[in-house]
Amino acid sequence: MAQGKIKKLTDKGFGFIETDRGDLFFHLSALQETTYEQLYEGQVVEYEAGQGPKGPRAEWVKPS
Repeated sequence: MAQGKIKKLTDKGFGFIETDRGDLFFHLSALQETTYEQLYEGQVVEYEAGQGPKGPRAEWVKPS
C-alpha cells in the first residue's frame, strides 16, 4: 500500500491525501479501521490508488 499525509478534511465527509504524485481525493466510505472523526490533518495514512467517476481517488484508506 502507498502512504501519504492527510492534507485537508472537510465537514462534508471527504478530504485529500498529499502524495508524491499530487493530491488524491478520498471519501469517508473508503476508510478502514478508523472513523472520519478520528482523522486529522497531517496524519500519515496508507491507501490504494483507484479510479472514481471524476478521476483518481484513494481507496482502502487507513492510518499507518
